[in-house]
Amino acid sequence: MKNIFEPADMKHLHLKNRLIRSATWEGLARADGGIDERTYDIYTELAKGGVGGIITGFTSVSLQDHYFKGMMRLSNEELIPQYKKLVDIIHAENCPGIAQLALGAYYRKEESKYIQTEPDEMTSDEIHEVTDQFARASVYAKKAGFDGVQIHAAHFFFLSRFISPAVNHRIDDYGGSAQNRSRIILEIMEKIRAAAPDLHISVKINSSDFTRGGLVEPESLEICKLLDRHGTDSIEISGNGTSVSAVKPYVNEGYFVPFAANAAASVSCPVIVVGGIRSIDTMEKVLQGTDIEFISLSRPLLCEPELPVRMQSGESKVSRCISCNQCYSTHAHRCVFRL
Repeated sequence: MKNIFEPADMKHLHLKNRLIRSATWEGLARADGGIDERTYDIYTELAKGGVGGIITGFTSVSLQDHYFKGMMRLSNEELIPQYKKLVDIIHAENCPGIAQLALGAYYRKEESKYIQTEPDEMTSDEIHEVTDQFARASVYAKKAGFDGVQIHAAHFFFLSRFISPAVNHRIDDYGGSAQNRSRIILEIMEKIRAAAPDLHISVKINSSDFTRGGLVEPESLEICKLLDRHGTDSIEISGNGTSVSAVKPYVNEGYFVPFAANAAASVSCPVIVVGGIRSIDTMEKVLQGTDIEFISLSRPLLCEPELPVRMQSGESKVSRCISCNQCYSTHAHRCVFRL
């Protein structure tokens, strides 16, 4: 029987418990991806707060990714010392660090400008350029000391759009079937494994796009099985429009749990689930009643970075987070009750 606060292993990772900080974008980095001192403070709080593992906020693999401001980046070897400092902060609390490798959008250079280019319009060479960017970023992550990387294929960022039938209408090897649309992720995994074989490789995916013509649960499950067969070390289940408001303990928690439980029963790699989990009782129910191996938290750790310590000590059974989503309108996505 799985217990929240028991040590647990995944490939290349040892975690002191089954709680993981799910990637949460801080938006504090410089334009080149350099780390702001406030980011170090955030990760110090998180590491000291007792989570078993930490996945960094959105970390772009491309310097030309202009999807939004303040993105951390692993696209420049000169930044490695800054990211090593971040990893050292995480490791100081006996906590593995996973870099979430992501791409907001692909930008093609046309004359003196970079133009956002959607999957249908990309050449094969441009797709290969993206897979190379992920592989190169994984090497930088390894040099910085990260224990793993997470390929971000959720939340309708670039890879999520690429695998979505609502966006990808290609008729070549990268379009059509779910397997073809997922080929880009499989190639990224293959290149990362070749470039940095000691890294844990996780993939974050939508259970559903929740949009007309988009990825739906049966197809997402098919992709999860495909990722598993091709050797992903873990899968984190999320969904488009993940931050449901007004989540209440014991009432409407864990909205992605049903799909994640189905996925966990269908694959051999560990499954992580995020999304509206607020109480220790629900965490225990998920772990003990399904094949799901790990629980990941985002908004609750904005509200209470020390929540795992408080839960383990018995001081708290539920998160103080009320899912008001006001953190999205603050600088650096801070909880409004902690400003």
